[in-house]
Amino acid sequence: MKKYSVLLAIILSIGFAPLHIGAQHQAATVSALAPGERIANLDTLKSQLKQYHECTCKCGCYAHDLDLQADRAIAFLRARAAHRRSQERLAVVLDIDETTLSNYEQFLRSDFGYDGKAFAVWVDSAKAPAIPGTLRLFKEAQRLGVSVFFLTGRADAQRTGTEQNLHAQGFQDWQQLITRPPAQASETALKYKYTARAAIAAQGYTLVLNVGDQWSDLKGKPEAEFSVKYPDPFYFIP
Repeated sequence: MKKYSVLLAIILSIGFAPLHIGAQHQAATVSALAPGERIANLDTLKSQLKQYHECTCKCGCYAHDLDLQADRAIAFLRARAAHRRSQERLAVVLDIDETTLSNYEQFLRSDFGYDGKAFAVWVDSAKAPAIPGTLRLFKEAQRLGVSVFFLTGRADAQRTGTEQNLHAQGFQDWQQLITRPPAQASETALKYKYTARAAIAAQGYTLVLNVGDQWSDLKGKPEAEFSVKYPDPFYFIP
């Protein structure tokens, strides 16, 4: 009897669950859950992403959340343009992926993984649909006489496909499309983007609005007067 009590104490101390140790220990003992048990199963997370995108879950509606943020950006831009100083050159900076164009079709093909070669083929296909709220924002900026700069982490080699895609989705006559040159390929997205914004400001523009789906699109000096972050539960770029 004593040896079973000692054995049970040792097992409980290390977290195992003995099921039966002799007739006198018929009740099963379950260990405390390991911390990792609190992490949702990967298939469950993927299902939630699909439901969020399709607006079929209690977790929210992706399209609605995008529109809400786009409306906030448009409201600010209208107010800021109304108080433009004489000769002031206002600029809006827009990210591309999951801000201006949606890659959701490619996410489904890759089962929410990232395959660089497959993504490059997708970019070159120029088939990504526009995010409607950003197209509205783009057209409002043009109406207000505010210059639009597209600033993307896509490589220089993907410029042609990106330009074709933007044109096909109704984006015309922007000020500049900035893609990442090979010399900056190893930089973090954060550094690459704030360096590019500094170059825009150096041209004499006032950065009034910046819209992106990652914090690395928005943070770092110089920052815009007003930054808007779109939701993006699909991936994270530091």
